[in-house]
Amino acid sequence: QVQLVESGGGLVQAGGSLRLSCAASGGTLSRYVMGWFRQAPGKEREFVARIRWSAGSTYLADSVKGRFTISRDNAKNALYLQMNSLKPEDTAVYYCAAGRYETIAINAYDYWGRGTQVTVSS
Repeated sequence: QVQLVESGGGLVQAGGSLRLSCAASGGTLSRYVMGWFRQAPGKEREFVARIRWSAGSTYLADSVKGRFTISRDNAKNALYLQMNSLKPEDTAVYYCAAGRYETIAINAYDYWGRGTQVTVSS
């Protein structure tokens, strides 16, 4: 069982930055692909970014490429999402997830955190 706890959300003005963190425990993280997803009010949860823990290879959704960066810290068992040039449409609850496969499919991820709210004001 992998436990995931997100932090770092908050209220920021458009154009600003936030760094989300996800503390991971309870599993061998090198076996997993870690992802960030988000869900805006009234919308379905959507893929944002993923990273293969062992290799560090990353993939980001087109909507965030050039603005967001996903990374991990092996020593701290922590996953990060650096978000720059934030837009009001980035407002959502952001979730950290762990799965076995390099995919954007939500149902392929086995473990989820409870989420952290990000609100971007215009």
